[in-house]
Amino acid sequence: MTDLVGYIYSGLIFTGGAIGYFKAGSTASLLAGTIFSAAAGLGAYLASNNPKNVVFALLVAVVLLMVMGSRFSKSGKFMPAGLISFLSLLMIIRYGLRLIQ
Repeated sequence: MTDLVGYIYSGLIFTGGAIGYFKAGSTASLLAGTIFSAAAGLGAYLASNNPKNVVFALLVAVVLLMVMGSRFSKSGKFMPAGLISFLSLLMIIRYGLRLIQ
């Protein structure tokens, strides 16, 4: 069963990094978006091969929530940090439920 939601999450992370690069010229945003997107994509791949193998994907979502949640609390701006924090929280709930079932 393909973890389509995980792959979409990965794509949104990359898109956010690319938008940060093109809008503000932030190479760090592009690099972080690419790295975290690849990690989330790997997590989705692992979960696709074994629906119980969600620990890596869960870890990626937790790290992203911590990083982007911190940025959101400092800036108060929903885009992009608040959105990624919210999506990461949803993924934590999703993967957490998969892990305990």
